[in-house]
Amino acid sequence: MPKPDYSRIPEWYHGYLKQVTETNLHKVLSDQQKTIASFLKRIPDKKQNYRYAKGKWTIKELLQHIIDSERVFAYRALSFSRNDTSHLPGFDENTWAENTNPAKREWKEMIDEFVAVRISTILLFKSFSKKQLQLNGIANNNSIYVEGIGFIIAGHAAHHISIIKERYLPA
Repeated sequence: MPKPDYSRIPEWYHGYLKQVTETNLHKVLSDQQKTIASFLKRIPDKKQNYRYAKGKWTIKELLQHIIDSERVFAYRALSFSRNDTSHLPGFDENTWAENTNPAKREWKEMIDEFVAVRISTILLFKSFSKKQLQLNGIANNNSIYVEGIGFIIAGHAAHHISIIKERYLPA
């Protein structure tokens, strides 16, 4: 699998794509599932509800955002792979974050949910034919293609894990 075609992906996702150096989508998704879960398990209890500045999300809220976003992106990929011509809506990440309650959730369960969602994403992308991976659709009023969405999923997770490491858990 080659790197994604940037010309088929809205520009605001290009930063996420640059987070992914691996060209094999299945490998990067699988490797991330293990490394991210391992990293999350090492985050101390006292840091899970920490926010580095007023108005910023906690680590738990960030993890919930990663999970929610992966589900949305995977649904978009599934829809487009099935040649569904419906225009899919965008989503307001801040509204979604305001309407979750990760502070009351068990950290282990959140990690387990991330792993379950990621395994589902891996299996979904493995099920796509080469033709399906190249199909386009419209989401949030922008054209995007299935394989590109897979790389966005990986890059989005990598982006937020980097933020956790840099701003929440500095060495």
